[in-house]
Amino acid sequence: MMRRILITIEYDGGPFHGWQRQVNGRTVQQVLEEAAHQLTGQETLVQAAGRTDAGVHASGQAAHLDVPEKFDAERVMAALNALVGQQPVSVIAAREVPADFHARFSATGRRYLYRILPRRQPPALDLGRVWHHKTALDTDAMQCAADMLIGRHDFTSFRATHCQADSPVRTLDTLDVASAGAEIHIHAAARSFLHHQVRNMVGTLALVGAGKWQPEQVAAALAACDRSAAGPTAPPEGLYLTAVSYPI
Repeated sequence: MMRRILITIEYDGGPFHGWQRQVNGRTVQQVLEEAAHQLTGQETLVQAAGRTDAGVHASGQAAHLDVPEKFDAERVMAALNALVGQQPVSVIAAREVPADFHARFSATGRRYLYRILPRRQPPALDLGRVWHHKTALDTDAMQCAADMLIGRHDFTSFRATHCQADSPVRTLDTLDVASAGAEIHIHAAARSFLHHQVRNMVGTLALVGAGKWQPEQVAAALAACDRSAAGPTAPPEGLYLTAVSYPI
């Protein structure tokens, strides 16, 4: 008999080549699967709610794995944290879920945070954890532009050209821009996102904040359904997957 365990994970994405296992570099999935293998003595697949890119962080990634019945959720969490060693990955919560639960397909919502540091001086303590934007940004203008993206739209202009999603249509529930001390924080929430959608939206909003675009140009870019019509992709180091929600 097996138990299915849902784990919540935080990690620093800087040292990794993203979440998903790859042949050319160490990934978060690889670290957790190697730890699970040591725990159970068998190959164990750890399946996440979403595949974060290289350099992207998480404070609330979710994933599930199947383990022998003798391992309860608390034991799995403690063992994985011990076995990942010095890797910047931590399982911060764990609970048993039904056998038909899936971390990706059972999810009903995902939340992201994007951190921008808009100042000339580079960061020291937060190096690799914020987008260092060397000029000031107008948060009110950015929010005005962000409001134009809320709702159900074809987000072709804001997805990676190699995105593999079947449809570019998504419903964006939240896109909030706010000052947070010296930083600007952008919060995005939706049931699901396209590849690079958040980073492409942030890169476009930054054009507005810098005065290079008017907010109305963001609506025009959305309507164009053409990636070249929108702004650049914001760098990965400012992005955090903060929460995944489920109906159970």
